[in-house]
Parts: sequence; C-alpha cells; structure tokens
Amino acid sequence: MEMAMHSEVLNRFAGLPKQEQEKIINGARNINSHDAMRSYVENIFNNGMQ
Repeated sequence: MEMAMHSEVLNRFAGLPKQEQEKIINGARNINSHDAMRSYVENIFNNGMQ
C-alpha cells in the first residue's frame, strides 16, 4: 500500500527481477508501523538495493 504512494519506487520495483522483488517484500514483512514502512519504502533504492 505504501509503495503505491511512491510511483517512482513502484515503477523501479516493477522492473526488478522476481528474486530482487522477493528480497524487498521479505524485508517488509516484520515492519509494524506506518512510519517505519514509509521509511522502508522511501529508502528501498538508497541502501544498496538495485
């Protein structure tokens, strides 16, 4: 849901191979707050990921 609010991140995510998408999804599984999820989504491509 949060990713839908960040179209540039969503577009980059959609272009990733399935294996890379799974890494990102798995990283989000234990996030329990809206603020933490927002931060995660905003920083997906700033912390060593594609």
